[in-house]
Amino acid sequence: MISWNPALARRHLRTLHDFSDEEMMQLVDLAIALKARKDAGTRGDLLRRRNIALIFEKGSTRTRNSCVVAAQDEGGCAQYLGGHETHFGHKESVKDSARVLGRLYDDILFRGFKQDTVEQLARWSGVPVWNGLTDESHPTQILADLMTLKQRFGEIRGRKVVYVGDGRNNVANSLMAGCAKAGVNYVNCTPAELLPDPALVARAREIAARNGSTVEVETDPATAVRGADALYTDVWVSMGEEDKTAERIRLLRPYQVNMELCRATGNLGSGLVFLHCLPAFHDDETEVSKDTGALEVTDDVFESGFSAVWDEAENRMHTIKALFVSAIGDPAAG
Repeated sequence: MISWNPALARRHLRTLHDFSDEEMMQLVDLAIALKARKDAGTRGDLLRRRNIALIFEKGSTRTRNSCVVAAQDEGGCAQYLGGHETHFGHKESVKDSARVLGRLYDDILFRGFKQDTVEQLARWSGVPVWNGLTDESHPTQILADLMTLKQRFGEIRGRKVVYVGDGRNNVANSLMAGCAKAGVNYVNCTPAELLPDPALVARAREIAARNGSTVEVETDPATAVRGADALYTDVWVSMGEEDKTAERIRLLRPYQVNMELCRATGNLGSGLVFLHCLPAFHDDETEVSKDTGALEVTDDVFESGFSAVWDEAENRMHTIKALFVSAIGDPAAG
C-alpha cells in the first residue's frame, strides 16, 4: 500500500524551498517506495483519469520521458506541449494560457527559461505547477540526486557532496539548497569568475545550520574534494550560453572531474560516487565535444563502477512520479 503525507496535496514546486526539509525527504522516500513497487511488477491507478500538461520551451530527454512514463505507470496521461506548438508566451500571454490550461489539466510541469514563467503559471492556473527546469533552478533533478545518494549510502545526513564546475548555474544552485535541507555537507568548487550568488549561499548556510551541516565555496579543486563522498558535475555551457563556449572551456579545464581528482578525495575505492545530471561530454562522440574531447568529466570516470549516472537518470522518473502522486494522486487507489 502506497501512502504519502496529505499535506503535499495540490502543492507547487517552483523551487525546493516550496517544501519543508522534512517534506522534501518524504518525497524522496515516496519515490523509493514507488520504485520498489514498479520493480516488483506492480502498476497502480494512483493517477487514473489525471491529465498533466508538459510545457517545454527547452529540449529534453530525461524530463520529458520521465513525465510520460511516470504518468502512464499510474494510469494518468501526460500531454507534451513543445516549442511553438501552442500560442503559449507568443500570441497569448503566460497568464492567459495558464488560465486556459488550468481548466483542462489537473496539473502543469514547465521546462524553460524564465523562473517568472513558473511563478505566473502557479499564480494563474489554479492547479499544481512544477518546475522541470528554469535558468535559475532545477528542483526535480535534485530530488533524483538525493534519491540516488540515499540508495547508495542509506543515511545521507552528514555525507559530503562536492559540486565541481560552473558554480552559478541552475543545478549548482538547487543542489546547494537540496543538500542544505537534507543535512548533507556541500562544497561548491568553481573559479572566481563563476561564483554563486552570495544571497543564495547565505540562505543555504542558514538552512544547513539548522540541519547540522555546512555549505562552503572553494576555488581550489584538490582542497574542495578532500573527504568527499560524492563528486557532482554538470556541463560547462548551459543552454542559451553557447556563445561563451570557448571562454568556459578555458576557465573550467582545471575543474574537470578526472581520476586524479577522484583520488584526491581519499575515498576512491571506498564508496566514492560520481553524479552528473546529463547530458555529459565525456568523450568525442557528440557534436559539442568532437573537436575538444572530454570536457567536464573524463570517460574513465563516467564509465567507472562508482559512477551512478544511470541510476540518477532513472530516478528522475521515480521522483517525478512521487511529485505527481503526492499532489494529485488518489489515496484510495494505493
